[in-house]
Amino acid sequence: MSSTHFGFETVDETQKARRVRGVFDSVASRYDIMNDLMSMGLHRAWKAYTVAVANLKAGDKVLDIAGGTGDLARAFARKVGERGMVVHTDINEAMLRTGRERLLDEGMVLPTNLCDAEALPYKDNSFDLVSVAFGLRNMTHKDKALAEMCRVLRPGGRLLVLEFSRVAEPLRKPYDWYSFKVLPRLGQMIAGDADSYRYLAESIRMHPAQAELKAMMKTAGFGHVDVHNLTGGVVALHVGIKC
Repeated sequence: MSSTHFGFETVDETQKARRVRGVFDSVASRYDIMNDLMSMGLHRAWKAYTVAVANLKAGDKVLDIAGGTGDLARAFARKVGERGMVVHTDINEAMLRTGRERLLDEGMVLPTNLCDAEALPYKDNSFDLVSVAFGLRNMTHKDKALAEMCRVLRPGGRLLVLEFSRVAEPLRKPYDWYSFKVLPRLGQMIAGDADSYRYLAESIRMHPAQAELKAMMKTAGFGHVDVHNLTGGVVALHVGIKC
């Protein structure tokens, strides 16, 4: 049996998806509140920057992977208009349901699908843009997921990966203190779940750093990849072009 990591813990790779699902089942109802608290609202700026870089036009077709509570899907839908399409997906039913309800509350009816990024149920060359925000690090086989994202993009289409990354050296000690001391306490107070936010901090450290993820995207079929470091590398936006 092959093994992989679940935070700092080594687990059989068949167990990871189930355990990640348990994390997000636990936090789905408080996910947005926790995002605001743990990032001090910065996640909104990171997502706004991603939408700006996406530079969508009316009529574009977008696939939002690990779309969760729908922040990016909602913003993308406003850009592509009625002639375009945004497909909102997630592997976690609780997160997808929470996002779908939020979108409906705002009068947005988007195609919403429960699916695994490692085996996307879409045809080749179907989308102008694929996005995944804060979801890639939770995937068991990131290489398979990236290859699938490349497959469903049209030639010239772009993949946007917004993810926690390797923070700049001067920030590492305070960032580690915040991640391992403060985040679990916030998770316990707000979501009643310290362990899920401890996993979050660990999963960030196990995720490929900027240069490694760039290399993985090129291996997956993206001919050109740009890296945008945000907030001192706390987050990075990788932009890959399918050539």
